[in-house]
Amino acid sequence: MSDRAGAKDARDTARPDVAPGSSGGRGVDRTSSRPAAVAAALLLALSGLAACGGEERPRARPAPLPSVPEPVSEPLTPQVADREFRTYVADEDVARASGDERLALSWTSDGQSALTAAEFRRAAFDGDPVRRFTYGKPKLWVPKLKEDVYPQWFVASVPRTVAGKPKSTGTALMAFMRRSAETGWRLSFSTELRPKAKPPKVVVDAQGYAEPLATTDETVLIRPREVPGIQATMASEGPDSVAAKVMKKGDLTSGYYKQTRKERKKAADKKFTRQIVFVATPYPYFSLRTEHGGGLVLYSLFRNSVTRGDVENPKIKPAIPGNVAHLLDGTVEGVEIDVTEAYQYAVTDPARAKKGKAQPKADVVGSTGAPVKANTPKLKD
Repeated sequence: MSDRAGAKDARDTARPDVAPGSSGGRGVDRTSSRPAAVAAALLLALSGLAACGGEERPRARPAPLPSVPEPVSEPLTPQVADREFRTYVADEDVARASGDERLALSWTSDGQSALTAAEFRRAAFDGDPVRRFTYGKPKLWVPKLKEDVYPQWFVASVPRTVAGKPKSTGTALMAFMRRSAETGWRLSFSTELRPKAKPPKVVVDAQGYAEPLATTDETVLIRPREVPGIQATMASEGPDSVAAKVMKKGDLTSGYYKQTRKERKKAADKKFTRQIVFVATPYPYFSLRTEHGGGLVLYSLFRNSVTRGDVENPKIKPAIPGNVAHLLDGTVEGVEIDVTEAYQYAVTDPARAKKGKAQPKADVVGSTGAPVKANTPKLKD
């Protein structure tokens, strides 16, 4: 699925008001001499202006601004998607090569904007250049949408390599979105398949279009809008959660639960408390039909954490973790550190099994994320 200025008309204020006059003489034919009298009065007025500091000249009228054409809706086709993908790749490389964060952000939106800003900030903090990428040939999954209905979106699956690191090649899943006819295409979402994960096989028809899934589609095991909540539940409750009946256990699901327990214990050993929770984001999610009636769902989650010391002993403060140092100024004002991490996931959602058949589970096959926000609130009086 996935914002100019006007000009004021100038007025002509340089033309002086001129009152007509008369000669005032006797025996003069006023009808025949009126033009001469007006001309004389005008000459006197102009000479008076000159005597007071120079002749004031009329200002030129500015030409009217050209009219701005109304935005035109463009049908989303595989050809349009290919054009926009290649445009983004070229624009992204220009921004990253020049280290221009503002330019890079102009091509992104939603969770991808938060992650892009964090990446530029981290590079500046470390004194390193921002990563650049080289892309292979993409597979474009373009849903057939109505021309005048927004937002419009498509997904690209493409080999991607970090420049200078030939062994870093992976498969990126990138979702582009256009929110209205007045706005351009932006990269809303980007994640990378896990090394051993099988690439999803999205169904594409003879015209090159993919099938989008409705948010409440019940032909798949987990309705697309509920997939983020299922993963967050497993992260909170662990392998014994009821959510484990429909989603595979692993380091990106029940593994988060185990990681949280370890972090809490480590913090407690240092007399700190540690709280971690996965929550939904306001960012859009994208879902497409895959082979055998399954689905591919792309979405984001926040991981919010708080490390807190004892307010009764404010001199003992938690240390700033190295992965968020670039988001803080090097000091902890109070006794706690709050961190928000943004993660973007890809999940394969299997079709509901027929009666008597084994039911496969949903699987998290792609993940990308980083800290995007951190603060150290002051102690309250």
